[in-house]
Amino acid sequence: MIGDMIAKIRKEKGMSKTELAKRTDINIGHLTHIEKGERNPSHKALKNICKALDVPYQQLMYTYDKQISENQENYHVIEHISYNRVLAVDSINGFIECPSNVPSSAIAIKIQDESMQPTFEKNSFVFVEFNSPLDNKDIGLFSLNDKILIRRFFVKKGKITLKADDKDIEDILITDADNFYIIGKVLS
Repeated sequence: MIGDMIAKIRKEKGMSKTELAKRTDINIGHLTHIEKGERNPSHKALKNICKALDVPYQQLMYTYDKQISENQENYHVIEHISYNRVLAVDSINGFIECPSNVPSSAIAIKIQDESMQPTFEKNSFVFVEFNSPLDNKDIGLFSLNDKILIRRFFVKKGKITLKADDKDIEDILITDADNFYIIGKVLS
């Protein structure tokens, strides 16, 4: 997945592979293997790539060991992973113990409403792994038109729908006009 992200960002920035290779002092053949997902960059190489592309290192680091399934390719997961934005937190409650069964979690988020009941109660915490691609029925943390949501993720015929577990809350069909990003996967 990291190679796909690097290729996406490089193309969005209008940078050729040759130019990126020169800016990072990485052999163009090696860079090609990285973008195709045949090799992972070293951490030093990734830092150099991020510097050359003018993007935060940590956001790409979250994608380092992730693989994309065929289903995730079909809904173009790469288009919905943010590489230049970080989650803004306006309240900190302190630390919460991270259970050993969710070792890849990066943050605990407090459920603010009843939308995911009965799966998660209001005011309970969920643990989130950043920039993790989602499969059907996974619960994710999303940014939709600058609003943060926790919902169940569905893809049907390439269309993404976000569903609350509370059946009284309407489904959200994601359109091309929406500003939509997958922040991460809810692990618990």
